Amino acid sequence: MSLAATAAAAADEEQAAQAAEIHLPADIDWQMLDKSRFFFLGAGLFSGVSAALYPIVVLKTRLQISQSPISCFRTAASIIRHEGPRGFYRGFGTSITGTIPARALYMTALEVTKSSVGGATVRLGVPEPAAATIANAAAGLSAAMAAQVVWTPIDVVSQRLMVQGSGGGGGSAARYRGGIDAFRKILMVDGMRGLYRGFGMSILTYAPSNAVWWASYSLSQRTIWSGIGYYLCNQGGGGGGGGYDDGRSIVATSSSGGNGLTPDYKSVVAVQAVSAAVAGGMSALITMPLDTIKTRMQVLDGEEGEGGRKGPMTISRTVRSLLREGGWGACYRGLGPRWASMSMSATTMITTYEFLKRLSAKTCSPETGA
Repeated sequence: MSLAATAAAAADEEQAAQAAEIHLPADIDWQMLDKSRFFFLGAGLFSGVSAALYPIVVLKTRLQISQSPISCFRTAASIIRHEGPRGFYRGFGTSITGTIPARALYMTALEVTKSSVGGATVRLGVPEPAAATIANAAAGLSAAMAAQVVWTPIDVVSQRLMVQGSGGGGGSAARYRGGIDAFRKILMVDGMRGLYRGFGMSILTYAPSNAVWWASYSLSQRTIWSGIGYYLCNQGGGGGGGGYDDGRSIVATSSSGGNGLTPDYKSVVAVQAVSAAVAGGMSALITMPLDTIKTRMQVLDGEEGEGGRKGPMTISRTVRSLLREGGWGACYRGLGPRWASMSMSATTMITTYEFLKRLSAKTCSPETGA
């Protein structure tokens, strides 16, 4: 192939990409939100999401503290047989109580950071796509760190309740009558340090995970829309203005200038959901060993020390214990439920979150898409 032909082909591809440019609704930023409505509706919506996904979290936690490999189905069947359906909701009351303030802190830090960092990077001359990715990564990092201040003690208590009576050979020796009793007993035995067991590992797990998640989410959306734009342009014959409407999930119409495509709301939500699932699955795979170590530190008692008293699990003790039980593969126990949980949670969370922002916008305008 000659250089001239190659250059001509590249020019045609560039022209097609330009013709297929997709005009998405502008994002709703922090200044555009009715804060009281945002937090009130957010508490209700995310509580519903947490309730729907909680059984998977219980299953994942049971698998992570198990000292021998066991399948998800056997664990689920054991819970049903010995504890009934209520076994899948052990510690839910404690978890949902902490979820509301933790989620409020998370959303506040997320939106404030995204808005401020995004604006600052654009003013510094960073291209808009790169600025959006940087802003999303920074927002995810700060949101995770803020939420863990509230969430870690709730996580410790709810996970202790999740595994109580599991018969899996792990867990704390103490018995709890509920969230308040567990909180009191942990505080009496280990003090505040007991409630913040694994706080460092939680930050190491969730902060980079959230940064990767939000950056991946932003990049995934752009990649998907670029592919859709190129496909729609080719379906329309390339070149001049080619809107494409198949009456199904992906619907796009020609913009007023004829040089781009404007997707409808359902198409935007579908792409957001797919991007969230991809980002959630990748984050689960990357951070699974860290999450297993964190969970064991928060739930299991350590080895006996002086006076026969068991001390808290440390990172090194936890890693050694996992390696003894099954090598590095033990760090991935519960990967299936965690991958499913994070993918499903990411999909429902992001669609719920975007819907919440639309409901909480101060004004409804074409520019915001609200």
